[in-house]
Amino acid sequence: MSVEDGGVPGLGRPRQARWTLMLLLSTAMYGAHAPLLALCHVDGRVPFRPSSAVLLTELTKLLLCAFSLLVGRQAWPRGAPPWRQAAPFALPALLYGANNNLVIYLQRYMDPSTYQVLSNLKIGSTALFYCLCLRRRLSARQGLALLLLMAAGACYAAGGLQDPGSTLPGSPPAAKAGPMPLHITPLGLLLLILYCLISGLSSVYTELLMKRQRLPLALQNLFLYTFGVLLNLGLHAGGGPGPGLLEGFSGWAALVVLSQALNGLLMSAVMKHGSSITRLFVVSCSLVVNAVLSAALLRLQLPAAFFLATLLIGLAVHLYYGSR
Repeated sequence: MSVEDGGVPGLGRPRQARWTLMLLLSTAMYGAHAPLLALCHVDGRVPFRPSSAVLLTELTKLLLCAFSLLVGRQAWPRGAPPWRQAAPFALPALLYGANNNLVIYLQRYMDPSTYQVLSNLKIGSTALFYCLCLRRRLSARQGLALLLLMAAGACYAAGGLQDPGSTLPGSPPAAKAGPMPLHITPLGLLLLILYCLISGLSSVYTELLMKRQRLPLALQNLFLYTFGVLLNLGLHAGGGPGPGLLEGFSGWAALVVLSQALNGLLMSAVMKHGSSITRLFVVSCSLVVNAVLSAALLRLQLPAAFFLATLLIGLAVHLYYGSR
């Protein structure tokens, strides 16, 4: 399996097994994110500021990278610290921060279902930048696999998870009147296209940067998450009055932060040793984990669209990674 195919060339069986285990763990963590957030709810609402969770996640990543370098898990490069090579990581940190905030504004111009369906266009934008920036060529079979991946995401989002009851306990009367109608404004469509382009560009640029620099992964992550902490600290401080940094946090919230931090580190390894396309498949496969955990923990029903989406994802994986 080559890097273009999402694997790591020249790995023996033990290392390939560890690589596969890492991808499975990342898939599980991605899929568990939304159910864990739901378990944090108090009276139907998240009791802490979302910016607090993002900031603490970035800070946890930074501390784990620093610890890895201090204990010698990854060797510090000889000579003077290569601080000049840190500057390029400001751009992906800025792009990730912009997209995290853009998601919030998108909800003003479209309903959540429309966003979930159309946001799958970021698979296409990532593939486009992957070919343009990294000068990789995708075969017709691989292109079809990515189209199936987009279709699976759209199918899953359109089907949704159905609550057996008409509403959630404690829902206000307005919520019982009926679902929000599907809608999107012209400005919302433009912002969604911008969101997908930024998502694809940030992913591919990070991969390009990590592969070109001959630096330990932990040091590259240290650069990236330093900018991430500074950016999110500014966004948190400028967010106006609200709960304190740790106010409203519970054991479930701490688990959300820790799992997202560990998953971010796993994804950086995928970007350095695998590819942005591999990341797309991990995120798409996590939909299956998300649905199963939501059904088990939140007692939500799996619609027929879930099984169709699972079939499409399996077919996409076979087409992209299967023998030719």
